[in-house]
Amino acid sequence: MPAVPAIATRDPRIEAWWQALDCGFPQAAEVFAECAQSAAGRLSAIELDAYIEAARFLGRMGRGPEPLLAFLEEWPEVTAEIGAAALAPVMDLVRAMQKSPNSAAITPFLQTLGAVARRLQSLDQLRFYLDVARDLMVRTTTSIHGHQATFASPALPEFFREAPALLGMLSLGGVRNWIEYGIRNHARHPEHQADYFGLRTPDSRAVAQRERHGTLFADVERKLELTLRALWRDSEQLVPYSNAYHELRQIVPYYDKLGLRLPDVLDERNGVNGLDRYRAVLAHMAGHRRWSEAQVADNWSPFQRMAVEFFEDARIDALVMREYPGMARILLALHPRPAEDACDPETTSCLRHRLAMLSRAFLDAGHGYRDPLLLEFAAEFRARLAAGPSSTREIAELALAYVSRSRRPSDQFARIHFDDTEIDYRDDNRQLWQFIEEGDEEAAFDAARTPMPNDEPHGLPPRHYREWDAASGGYQPDWASVYEGLNPPGNARAIDEVLQKHAALAKRLKRLLDMLKPQERTRVRYQEEGSDLDLDIALRSLIDLKCGAHPDPRINFSHRTSGRNISVMLLLDLSESLNQKLPATGQTVLELSREAVALLAWVIECLGDPCAIAGFNSNTRHEVRYYHLKGFSERWGDEVKARLAAMAAGWSTRMGAALRHAGHYLERRQADKRIVLLLTDGEPADIDVEDTSYLRADTRKAVEELAARGITVFCLSLDPRADDYVREIFGRNWQVLDRIERLPEALPQLYLRMTR
Repeated sequence: MPAVPAIATRDPRIEAWWQALDCGFPQAAEVFAECAQSAAGRLSAIELDAYIEAARFLGRMGRGPEPLLAFLEEWPEVTAEIGAAALAPVMDLVRAMQKSPNSAAITPFLQTLGAVARRLQSLDQLRFYLDVARDLMVRTTTSIHGHQATFASPALPEFFREAPALLGMLSLGGVRNWIEYGIRNHARHPEHQADYFGLRTPDSRAVAQRERHGTLFADVERKLELTLRALWRDSEQLVPYSNAYHELRQIVPYYDKLGLRLPDVLDERNGVNGLDRYRAVLAHMAGHRRWSEAQVADNWSPFQRMAVEFFEDARIDALVMREYPGMARILLALHPRPAEDACDPETTSCLRHRLAMLSRAFLDAGHGYRDPLLLEFAAEFRARLAAGPSSTREIAELALAYVSRSRRPSDQFARIHFDDTEIDYRDDNRQLWQFIEEGDEEAAFDAARTPMPNDEPHGLPPRHYREWDAASGGYQPDWASVYEGLNPPGNARAIDEVLQKHAALAKRLKRLLDMLKPQERTRVRYQEEGSDLDLDIALRSLIDLKCGAHPDPRINFSHRTSGRNISVMLLLDLSESLNQKLPATGQTVLELSREAVALLAWVIECLGDPCAIAGFNSNTRHEVRYYHLKGFSERWGDEVKARLAAMAAGWSTRMGAALRHAGHYLERRQADKRIVLLLTDGEPADIDVEDTSYLRADTRKAVEELAARGITVFCLSLDPRADDYVREIFGRNWQVLDRIERLPEALPQLYLRMTR
């Protein structure tokens, strides 16, 4: 490499970057200052370092100055269009081409990258473009194994040169289909590949014309942004996606924290052109952003949530048409009109079909349907919107009422009627839902969301649980209604004072924790990268290498710690009896319980075990309250301390329903040991039950149900007279604490013994 030439600049930063580039090409010295200034206005310090490092790699590949010059000039524009995160996948493809015979294609790839980025507009789209290019490279690089020769792909550099023109005509799906045709028909004729992928043959141009259809997002992006700003006062970013690589399930429009996601191409449908279809999609999502409120959906079945989505989507469409009457023609043209007799309820689940008809009836007064229940709910829907915009919660109540009244046994059938039920201008409603706890599809408990009102007992829709009736020997179906919510916050400093008060006890517990923390280390062999060399495997690989065989590269080993795999739900009885004062300390049982739980939460945080904390009380079977104090995914911090500080007691103790609800969350956890640790000061009781044995039997049945699902229930009772009934309910998994004032010490120690 020749000596580094000087550059014409007095900026010390640019001088430092030029020295770091360590480039001897005079052509690069002429443009570097201008390119560096452009990049500095768009990249952070870390991203600038990565930019210089990538340029340094390109300048040392041995391909001359062209790849370096193309990258220096094009990359600031790519960053402006897509973001600096595109650097890693771009450089991965560059390295792949450099290691193959196709290094000559690097320069046209980088030279057209800026124009390609302007058309693609999103990182996901760029990644798909890079994958298509990599697939083309692999499938058109010719190997002649008999002569140990490999020839570069004649198609790849031509494709890169024509990529901006192709993306100006076609969607990414169309580009992929055009490439597939060229590979299928010219793979055995390398001499024809350059002409086909250079758009110089009649069949190449004919296939491109055949794949050219619809309205490309890139062509109307500016109009859509102006529409969103002018009509909806919304300046959210528009981000395209392609369904070309979603073969099994086509994704639909959606919005998240990164922007409004729209398909990269839309065809004319039902007399509505692609631009108006884009406007319908934007109007619907903008309506959701303006009028919809997220609902907590843990207690709703999939059928109930589907109904709420149909009803809320129809409400948004109706409000859009009221705001801009000209949208009515577009939305009604795009909304399917299912035939009333299209679904056979004897063989098929028809719930989607009924909801699609109802959605059409909500928007179209001339729908022509005759079903009495449909007509009743359509009239109710219009009456509510005539009185005002209504709300998501009110419409959800109407949707749940419809599901309840229209339910059929066939709704559970695996075969579902989908014809004329897909309304493709509507988004996927992911922002319509909130979840209290994490699961397979739910967001985490500590994910950002709108807090729910804590002073509203019916703020969440109830989850209904059956109860065991020992007298009849069977279950009472959907008997107890559990309402859940986040406990209101209090003063987190009060919990810090509790921990300071018990500092000496915390020190003793810390010594026990150090003994419990996982110490055993297990060796993991056959690692390509590891902390130590595995001599046996290394010697075997060396012998293979000397013998001409391919050696095993996994010659290292590493260590891992054998960790605890435990999930615990601490369930607190918050009934009225906890407000009694203890003569020995002058504290209430509730205050003592709060101290014990604070110490236990600190212990569990030190151990790193997943743990949730909840409290419960009840006011008859119709209102069992369940208060979330800490979620499994939440850390022990000020938010959890504040909820714990505001913990209050009242009402009764319907224990079976609370245990079943705790098990509902705990059974989702993937753990070797799952435990419900119940802290209570009395036996199961409620004001609507006179026979105490009824709730005892139901609680025992709930414990057995959880045990059958691999969940252990352990009870720590503060009732000195509890021995008989806790043995009856919990078998051997119980302990009675005779001296309640020892609870702050006993509860953490009990946990440590249980999880040792």
